[in-house]
Amino acid sequence: MRPIGYYRILFPVLLITAGFARVYGQSPAGRQRLNFDNGWKFHLGHATDPHRDFNYSIANILAKTGDAANTCIRIDFDDRSWQTVQLPHDWAVSLPFEHVDNEDVDAHGYHAVGGLFPENSIGWYRKIFSVSHTDSGRRFVLRFDGIFRDSKVWINNCYLGGEFSGYGGSAYDITDFIHFGDSNAVVVRVDASQYEGWFYEGAGIYRHAWLESFPNVHVAELGGVFVHTTTTGDQSVVTVETRVVNQHIHAANATVSAYITDRDGNKIAQCPEQSLSLATGKDGSVTQSLNVVHARLWSLDDPYLYRAVVLVRSGGTVDSVKVRFGIRTISIDKDKGLSLNGQPVKVHGVCCHQDHAGVGSALPDYLQYYRIQLLKEMGVNGYRTSHNPPTPELLDACDSLGMLVLDETRLLNSGPEYGGEFERLILRDRNHPSVFMWSIGNEEWAIQEWNMGKRIAQTQILRQQELDPTRTCTYAANIGNVWTGVNEVIPVRGFNYNLSGLDAYRTAHPNQPVIGTEVASTVSTRGIYEKDTVNAYVPDYDSVAPDWASTAESWWRIAATRDWFMGGFAWTGFDYRGEPTPFSWPDINSHFGIMDMCGFPKTVYYYYQSWWTDKDVLHIAPHWNRKGREGKPVPVWVNTNADNVELFLNGKSLGKKDMPRNGHLEWMVNYALGKLEAVAYKKGKKLTAMVETTGEPYSILIRPSKQKLEGDGKDAIVFNISAVDRQGREVPDAQNLLHFSVTKGGKIIGVGNGNPSSHERDKCTEDGWQRHLFNGRCQVIVQNDSRPTNFTFTVTGDGLQPAQAEVSIDPSKYQ
Repeated sequence: MRPIGYYRILFPVLLITAGFARVYGQSPAGRQRLNFDNGWKFHLGHATDPHRDFNYSIANILAKTGDAANTCIRIDFDDRSWQTVQLPHDWAVSLPFEHVDNEDVDAHGYHAVGGLFPENSIGWYRKIFSVSHTDSGRRFVLRFDGIFRDSKVWINNCYLGGEFSGYGGSAYDITDFIHFGDSNAVVVRVDASQYEGWFYEGAGIYRHAWLESFPNVHVAELGGVFVHTTTTGDQSVVTVETRVVNQHIHAANATVSAYITDRDGNKIAQCPEQSLSLATGKDGSVTQSLNVVHARLWSLDDPYLYRAVVLVRSGGTVDSVKVRFGIRTISIDKDKGLSLNGQPVKVHGVCCHQDHAGVGSALPDYLQYYRIQLLKEMGVNGYRTSHNPPTPELLDACDSLGMLVLDETRLLNSGPEYGGEFERLILRDRNHPSVFMWSIGNEEWAIQEWNMGKRIAQTQILRQQELDPTRTCTYAANIGNVWTGVNEVIPVRGFNYNLSGLDAYRTAHPNQPVIGTEVASTVSTRGIYEKDTVNAYVPDYDSVAPDWASTAESWWRIAATRDWFMGGFAWTGFDYRGEPTPFSWPDINSHFGIMDMCGFPKTVYYYYQSWWTDKDVLHIAPHWNRKGREGKPVPVWVNTNADNVELFLNGKSLGKKDMPRNGHLEWMVNYALGKLEAVAYKKGKKLTAMVETTGEPYSILIRPSKQKLEGDGKDAIVFNISAVDRQGREVPDAQNLLHFSVTKGGKIIGVGNGNPSSHERDKCTEDGWQRHLFNGRCQVIVQNDSRPTNFTFTVTGDGLQPAQAEVSIDPSKYQ
């Protein structure tokens, strides 16, 4: 696998270690955005026993400001026995699996978290830090990108506030509460005893935290800069809308200016300063236009990103904000579907939840890029954030790698909680060129057909158009033959399955664009080719779909032949924890993925790759280690975009077949040990592929996703591991138990193998780091431990030759 690179822009950081605390500040007067992930202490509380919850529910902590009573909220609380953790952190992924006869526990993957497990469903976090006394007089905001869920935050014994949702993020102005030049204590209580979705959601501060600092006259924190573009011919206009806030105790005058740089930092356009007069506590807005000639347009194949820099000057201080953006044009037409920069684009999309093998919902940033790159290699060009606001780094990856995003809010709800979350989603994400459309909700069957749903949708649509008039929105409707309610007002009709009603809807609504917001739900288990109800496995073919859905081939044949149909998002790109279908226990995660939880491809992957890319694709399923089936018929599937295929078993032809457009080929073959080979021709070019019977596992093969890590304590690497026989051939049915270790400089943070019925721990246990291969493969995720030291990753297994991989560290990012 080729290395996956990415670009990120962070504001300058100055961190000075001082014992157990960190000193923030001591820097120029401009804006800072400082990572706040390190040095947290963690301990489980208890949802029903106040004494095991550090007296939280029996101490009178709300009567007086600054009186934290006898709780762990107190700044002088002794937390030395607590676990030290680094964010992002998901405590649920470390919990055991529990077989409980409860629909919600089942849906969330049988991890022992939620209302039935009070001992595991409250988490407490503490962090001690310092701020230089020289920074007194500036504003400080503590920002959390996501906490699951129902969080409450204190600083220095004082309550700041809370956030009900686990996906919307939260921010608190802590300026008035800081002890400048002394220690400060931030405490967060997380209550994960209630769910929001019907899938694995994790628990804890599972996204990044930031400490932001800026002058009193500054760009508004959320949505303060909105960059959007138009292009006509060779001329592009970049519009920069800036909102400035005055938090001085007196009125202030300010100037606002903006300039644009290319990727290398070269200034290519700028505009003059504009003046603002701001009363105390008020804000003002400035709109500025900059011209770019012969712009390099952001596209799926060339996702070029410019930078817009906004400068606010007031009384000798400067606030600056840098925004990555792309110059591109999106249009949606009722007859032509989606166009990007004037070129038609059929959406080859997938829906995805946010968890990954080994780490749950707490993904290092690198894994976001890794997963998007895997999807790109399959031919995916669209990603739906199902069913919640994504982590910002996911959108950064899509911007950098070239992936369109349908950005979705958690609930169709215009009330203060979730209506506010939708507004914050738009303000946060509207500068991302990857976002091409908003989704206001998903399958709200209780209200979507009725007048209430229509009124809620209308409110959300109007709010979206106000905050972002450059895009439109859709709604993911799971009822195809009902046209009332939300569907009466939604600009773009979204279909979840029910594509049999697609043509009738088009006839009745010829002026409304249509997209498949959720299509296909093939269930399959990687490397399994017969139904196994004991172990909860289904065959690895595109042949089994629940009664509400369809196979990959059936939906794509519909989409590919209708120009007015925008394309759609298959359910799902990857397997995910929870929602086990079509089985329950021992199954603990879904089978819907085109890839498994590690990102290892299933057979259906090659169907999509055949018709969604121009690559030379030729793939045979199943593998040919089928001992015990000699002489018995085996279904053989060939996926390819070649013109025809001839199949050979041990050199004997089994017949030649023409490949139907958007289809696949099948043979029924009586199994015999040896070699099954496919020979295909694509426009006269010969392609070959084969599967053959291997020997027993002999040694270990390690495939690292890259060779070098940034020495920042946050970068990560993925090791994909398999077993090979004495001839170096991968053994596709190997199930060996492997053990993993890493020298100083690296730390293992998770293991997985894609087995939907495995109850092995994803995190380290008293037995050390280990995992069985599942059908020949497993995965280990390793993170740099913030030392600028090269490290060695070692894999051993009983009866197998061990293997090692050397990883080098780039010390330039070392703090």
